[in-house]
Amino acid sequence: MARLVSLNVGLPKDVAWQDRTVHTGIFKYPVEGPRLVRRLNVDGDGQGDLGGHGGENRAVLVYQRESYEHWRRFLGRDDLEDGQFGENFTVDGLPDDEVHIGDRYRIGEAEFEVTQPRVTCFRVGMRLGEPRMPSLLVAHHRPGFYLRVITEGHVEAGDEIVRTRTGRHELSVAAIDALLYLPDRDPEVVRQALDIPALSPGWQGSFRDLLAAPAPRVQRGFRPLRVTRVVPESSTVTSIHLAADSPLPRAEPGQYVTLRVPGAGDPAPVRSYSLSAAPSEREYRISVKRDGVVSSYLQTHLTPGAVLDVAGPRGDFVLTDDERPVVLVSAGIGVTPVLAMLHALAASGSPREVRWVHTARTAAEQAFAAEAHALLAGLRHGREHVFLTADTGRLSLSSLSTLDLPADADVYLCGPDAFMTAMRTAFVSLGFDASRVHSELFGGVPAINPGLVGVTRTPPHAPPGAPGSGPAVTFARSGLTVPWGEGYPSLLEFAEACEVPTRWSCRTGVCHTCVTPVLSGSVSYDPDPLEPAAEGEALICCARPRENVVLDL
Repeated sequence: MARLVSLNVGLPKDVAWQDRTVHTGIFKYPVEGPRLVRRLNVDGDGQGDLGGHGGENRAVLVYQRESYEHWRRFLGRDDLEDGQFGENFTVDGLPDDEVHIGDRYRIGEAEFEVTQPRVTCFRVGMRLGEPRMPSLLVAHHRPGFYLRVITEGHVEAGDEIVRTRTGRHELSVAAIDALLYLPDRDPEVVRQALDIPALSPGWQGSFRDLLAAPAPRVQRGFRPLRVTRVVPESSTVTSIHLAADSPLPRAEPGQYVTLRVPGAGDPAPVRSYSLSAAPSEREYRISVKRDGVVSSYLQTHLTPGAVLDVAGPRGDFVLTDDERPVVLVSAGIGVTPVLAMLHALAASGSPREVRWVHTARTAAEQAFAAEAHALLAGLRHGREHVFLTADTGRLSLSSLSTLDLPADADVYLCGPDAFMTAMRTAFVSLGFDASRVHSELFGGVPAINPGLVGVTRTPPHAPPGAPGSGPAVTFARSGLTVPWGEGYPSLLEFAEACEVPTRWSCRTGVCHTCVTPVLSGSVSYDPDPLEPAAEGEALICCARPRENVVLDL
């Protein structure tokens, strides 16, 4: 008979970690006597990062005495005590390879349902002083698991644990964990996992992504393209047409390309620009607003026949292929990716309702006004709404509400960050589905740094101290190239030293949160990730540059 041997709680607190502050509830300690387990947690307990822990599906974390004994032997430690893995219930029995997702258990007065394995994140390594721990938990098939509270009630150490139901398909916690985090997964087993009602929505979403069609291959590295035309579009915007002697990778409407611009600096600066015309294998068109050294160079020095190094099209801000209405919303140079979408809709003779909402400061600064008007005129259900802020003020919730936009539409936003934030809020306030309001980003992707508090974002810059002597590392979205410093254990920590926005969770090559497209160059790993990144990508939390490398960060 399995038994609850320790009941552990702890409230979130700020903890110093690597010169930063983490808000975390990983520090749990045993308590005496009964405690009431409610829908969201045990009385006296709390979670610091509610994005990755806590909530109805992760109310209680379970870990086993058997696994404690395993880690004492493997790590050679005798200081591991109940609660140290962050669990609420330390149990005797219930091994991860025998407990199934969807199993139900009665403990004391309460009943619980198994929803998912532990989420692999850096905090368990921080708590144990062992950074490898997130990777080791998966590699050794000992993650622990979360419970949903079916019936609230009191529990206490010493309570017997009785299974009251077996989960559908009898897929164990260890098997489900390996299915997500380890290679060579069986798609049929993934489908079985998705057929378990008790599996938490987050893990269901991850498994749906695994079954989705693979992303189209993108061109690796840079390719020389020839400038065929340079066309002024407004007082501040110029279009540059690029071609090659052989077919180009065909872009999805809304994607961007990355340019390396020799002559605009040393080393040659790297910048990304959205494609602004219909998808084509013959020619790319980018449209550049003059707002800096590189854009000024492109506008004033390029002539037909010039050559630029260009990486293939990429990006997830792409037009969906369905029958819903489309609302394309842009400000200033943010017109470029949504204009490409409009071209694609017009080229296909789309029957979808299409609304074009654009704002510019003045008519002289409005690029592509005639082009957009002609494309909309060719659509059966196309309408345009143009706002010139010098005359009418900024686009707002109030002005949007007068346009009678279709509330079931897919919305595509592109413009300055403040504009996109305001527009997203406005569309959701008007009743639009937030999951169908899509935004493009001009600069770095939004950071994912779970639990960090008091973070002040500054523009990317070279790291402090003397320059490194290693390969050049280019952060393409951030417009920064710096030599690698051997004192950094990973590209992730190098990016953090450069104040480049980063995404991570486990920091040991397990969760793939840090996966980053590699436009050119190659990396090596230490430690090796449990599942390698796809071709053309890198897990920067455990990667180092082998040679000059360009990252889409």
